[in-house]
Amino acid sequence: MTTAVVTVDPSASYRAVVDLLVERRISAVPVVDEALQVAGVVSEADLLRKIEYAGDEKPRLLEGRRRRGERAKATVGTAADLMSAPPVVARADMSIAAAARLMDAEHVKRLPVVDDLGRLVGIVARSDLLKAHLRPDDQIREDVVDGMLAAYFADGVDDVDAQVSGGVVTLTGRVDLASTAESAGHVTRQVPGVVTVVNAITWVVDDRQTVTGLGYGVA
Repeated sequence: MTTAVVTVDPSASYRAVVDLLVERRISAVPVVDEALQVAGVVSEADLLRKIEYAGDEKPRLLEGRRRRGERAKATVGTAADLMSAPPVVARADMSIAAAARLMDAEHVKRLPVVDDLGRLVGIVARSDLLKAHLRPDDQIREDVVDGMLAAYFADGVDDVDAQVSGGVVTLTGRVDLASTAESAGHVTRQVPGVVTVVNAITWVVDDRQTVTGLGYGVA
């Protein structure tokens, strides 16, 4: 994420926001209050409403709520009135995958990043998420083997190896339980830069199958 975030306060004028976006060559800006709480986000799309509906601000009889809201923005003059709210934000501890899913679900191009108190600490854009997939294979492998797998399996992962080519991770080796092999694949997918995981780990016991007996299950 970018930590040096350009922001505006709720009272910023339409022209001030436009000038800021042009000057900084950015497409949106978070609106924050005195406590650095994110109140909303003003984007180029929000600003364009004033141009799109100039001279035609009066709501139409059968117009939907969304269109009425867009038309109303043509008559306002401050960031508080222009912004899209409530804002879609990401927590600082959110994974890259979760941030990408949130962007896709909410149809946004950027996410203000907040701490536990809801204060702005940065902003992440789609381009930031894509950069994670440009990491060298050797760095990805190091994170997989010495980072994620070693942290997940307290007893070590001496019987598991990982090879990386073009971001594709191939896991090999042998473990006692099938669930352990599945978990290795799951945590590996969370490493930044991993495109996909080929899980070729074999196991001795398939503990994923539950046999139902007389009132109890044996895994």
